[in-house]
Amino acid sequence: MTDTLSLQDRGHPDGICYGCGSAHPSGLHLKSHWHEDGRHVVATHTPDPQFTGWPGLVYGGLLAMLIDCHSNWTAMAYHYRAEGREAGSQPPINCVTGRLDIRYLKPTPMGVPLLLKGRVEGDVGRKSRVICEVWAGDVLTATADSVFVRVDTDQLARAARSA
Repeated sequence: MTDTLSLQDRGHPDGICYGCGSAHPSGLHLKSHWHEDGRHVVATHTPDPQFTGWPGLVYGGLLAMLIDCHSNWTAMAYHYRAEGREAGSQPPINCVTGRLDIRYLKPTPMGVPLLLKGRVEGDVGRKSRVICEVWAGDVLTATADSVFVRVDTDQLARAARSA
């Protein structure tokens, strides 16, 4: 990893998402960074025992949340880079999940640091396709092929209130 300050801390230091919000008082505080290969955005997370599914295994819902948060930050990081800007520069870039398609390939063990590795596949546009992998050591345990949509959050909030 080449960045010391995470994308979340630079892009939305006041973020309150449970999974990746820097300002959530009891959240997971997932931290995503550009990998030195310049193509992937990576994060690590070691699940707490409260996120056990079957004995000794990570709860699949936690994996879905980690993938969702990390993939969203991957999409936003690519948008900032496509515009030649750093995360946190104005105006802010925001994306939401359009589709989250996860494949659970192998059981994910508890007590092992997980590596999330994401990249945008294809064009960076209003809708961007993100591929995300979850690794437990050298074992690929889950993959996701998802779509993230760039949005105006004020407009999104207004639409949610009128629904």
